[in-house]
Amino acid sequence: MQQSYRCNKCDNSEYRTGELRTTGSGLTRFLNIQNQKYATVSCADCGYTEIYRQDGGGKLGNILDIFTN
Repeated sequence: MQQSYRCNKCDNSEYRTGELRTTGSGLTRFLNIQNQKYATVSCADCGYTEIYRQDGGGKLGNILDIFTN
């Protein structure tokens, strides 16, 4: 199913998607484990970005994150 997109700021119909990962609080912040995951949708013209929370990156992602810091 094709979804249509319209920017809330400039009414453009072109967009880019991405992912944003951040640390939580407490021990995950101290260890720099990026266990908060968000999907982003950005207007290709003006850059206005909407952020949507997703489920965490999973245990494997958290384990790899520990070893890559």
